Amino acid sequence: MRIPGWAPSVVALAGLIGGPSLLHAQGPFHIQREWKIGGEGGWDYLTVDPSSKLLYITRGNHVIVVDTAQGKQVADITGLHGTHCVVFSSDGVHGYITDGGGNQVAEFNRRTNTIEKTISAGTNPDGAVFEPVTRTVWAFNGRSHNVTVIATTTNQVVATIELPGKPEFPVADGHGFVYDNIEDKSEIVRLDARTRKLVATWPVAPGESPSGLAIDRAHHRLFSVCDNQKMVVMNSETGKVVATPAIGEGPDAARFSANDQYIFSPNGESGTLTVVREDSPDRYSIAQTLPTKRGARTMAMDPDGQRVYTVSAEFGPRPAATGANPHRWPSIIPGSFEVIVAGK
Repeated sequence: MRIPGWAPSVVALAGLIGGPSLLHAQGPFHIQREWKIGGEGGWDYLTVDPSSKLLYITRGNHVIVVDTAQGKQVADITGLHGTHCVVFSSDGVHGYITDGGGNQVAEFNRRTNTIEKTISAGTNPDGAVFEPVTRTVWAFNGRSHNVTVIATTTNQVVATIELPGKPEFPVADGHGFVYDNIEDKSEIVRLDARTRKLVATWPVAPGESPSGLAIDRAHHRLFSVCDNQKMVVMNSETGKVVATPAIGEGPDAARFSANDQYIFSPNGESGTLTVVREDSPDRYSIAQTLPTKRGARTMAMDPDGQRVYTVSAEFGPRPAATGANPHRWPSIIPGSFEVIVAGK
């Protein structure tokens, strides 16, 4: 999870006046829908269930479930403390929510959207991923700088692995390895799911403060979006940086569409969605910079890559900075939360 600053930026202002962020507005994607969901409070990651196609959005002490055919909320998973991420097991029945405020992971039934069990984790579990080879859930703990590994067959913790710094978003390669951005060290770690050990640490330079992460499993490429408006493309087997295409400001997520070879970066400060094309495993170009909405920094994607979802809201004025709190965030206007749908 990243909490973005809201001070006006050159990139954001350029988008408002038709500057650089609109140069690639014409492209394969356009805004199809804006679903006014409402409710109060903020949000973090969102994920599409590959089986039901329902959209799960973490919102503070609960998770809302949105029907992507109707654009309406159909369920609410409550009784939590501070949610960050939702992942799904391969059985089509169970899902897992990182509940950072409760230092736990909640296992829930996807058919009823009710919590069945809570599992203690480290301090503030945030990003998470389901690893299919070992059928484990990896919950990355933002404050204790470690990862809690949970066996989905028993819902028991089977390992706790120390990390070199603050973890952000993870991905799995489908062959038994898990990768995660280490935000404060500007690194990516590689973890062996079978041995449950950290096996490599690679710098993302020239990228800085990586957050969102996506993967092209077929070509062994990682896509790490960074604070300094770079997407770092890395060989997932060697750790070599092969490209650094430009993105917008304030990303907190990334997705890769294997069908079309597109990589997406939602940029909360810029209010744009950067669509990068993988021309070859070592060559990348900007296919489009699509205006979305300021604050739209996280995203989800349909399994076929034809539609992507990001979320934002309306904000009040930015409070004046103080010596004790120089980066104060504006309040979210109640009832203004919405899902923005982009597709071909």
